[in-house]
Amino acid sequence: MPVKQVIVIRKDLKMRRGKEIAQGAHASMKVILNYLDYKRTINNGNTPVYELEVTSSISEWLDGIFTKVVVYVESEEELLSVYEKAKEAGLPCSLIKDRGLTEFHNVPTYTCVGIGPDESSKIDKITGNLSLY
Repeated sequence: MPVKQVIVIRKDLKMRRGKEIAQGAHASMKVILNYLDYKRTINNGNTPVYELEVTSSISEWLDGIFTKVVVYVESEEELLSVYEKAKEAGLPCSLIKDRGLTEFHNVPTYTCVGIGPDESSKIDKITGNLSLY
């Protein structure tokens, strides 16, 4: 079964291209990092050890070709709605809130959402109507 990750970016913010890429990367990584579990420290307590316990879909994605699709929404309201629908559907997801230090005049701003990796058919129920970025 095909597995993918979808990054949803707010187009209305008119972020610089590099900023968009960075925010999308944050969303992609955060979904995976949510599965990290702190276990212990080694080297006299100086080095934390984490374990990554993931779903079978995430494991398949990590062992595969990292399929990602980038789509967009036109408002914070739309972005938050997509995120809530993904959470309600039980999909792995992350919501990224930029601190506003470089582009948003020190105003924390929701910029993007990462959904998946999971089965494409499950994600498409949430993002299939959104346009490719």
